[in-house]
Amino acid sequence: MRNCSPSSILCAAVATLTIAVAAVHPALAQELLDVTARFEVPLPRAKGETRNATDRPPAAIWLKPLESAHTPARDTPRTYTLLQKNKKFSPHVLVVPVGSVVQFPNADPFFHNVFSQFDVRRFDLGLYEAGSTRGVTFGKEGISYIFCNIHPEMSAVVIALFTPFNAVGDPLGAFRIQNVPPDDYLLQVWVQGADPADLKALARRVHISPGHTDLGVISLSRPPHPSSSHTNKYGKDYDTREPSIY
Repeated sequence: MRNCSPSSILCAAVATLTIAVAAVHPALAQELLDVTARFEVPLPRAKGETRNATDRPPAAIWLKPLESAHTPARDTPRTYTLLQKNKKFSPHVLVVPVGSVVQFPNADPFFHNVFSQFDVRRFDLGLYEAGSTRGVTFGKEGISYIFCNIHPEMSAVVIALFTPFNAVGDPLGAFRIQNVPPDDYLLQVWVQGADPADLKALARRVHISPGHTDLGVISLSRPPHPSSSHTNKYGKDYDTREPSIY
């Protein structure tokens, strides 16, 4: 080759290789996008109910990839933490990849007993003391509602998903899902206290591309139910007389 420096030959080879890789794996040549949405809650209509227009219950959204030539790999299971402190779970809503382990450390100076009786993941960690922790593997996709058998005010939600494209709403009702490849997806929504039929109605097919990254306003057709009381792990009402050892 005439008038070809080693550097120009190297650049040409790299360019050729890049084109070849992109041809074989189109997803590698795509721009990853940030997808946004906003969540609004209708004001209560029933007499006696009150809610400020800015009050929003916990909510999450996720994008489930539809059939395509380059469906993204499932997210890798990892270990997460749901801290128990001041008789609260933190965070209240935790989204994890299916197969992940969630640790429930007890940072309070008294006992806790974490349990869930929902079909997605039924478990009972038993009574354990301050400074100790116990874990649970969430091996099935779905939503698990978590409680403490001693303290009825404690509750949390674990959402196990195969898709890595998910987000929990912030206090202002904003969602941001990062690093989403352009493609067609099924948008699914969870809102605490919402009727399952209302959530099913919010599911829809969406097309994500550089010009279509804002999913707009997600709004329920009616207000979600306020947080209701629940029974203990035996299906009975809580004994509000807390023993001194707890």
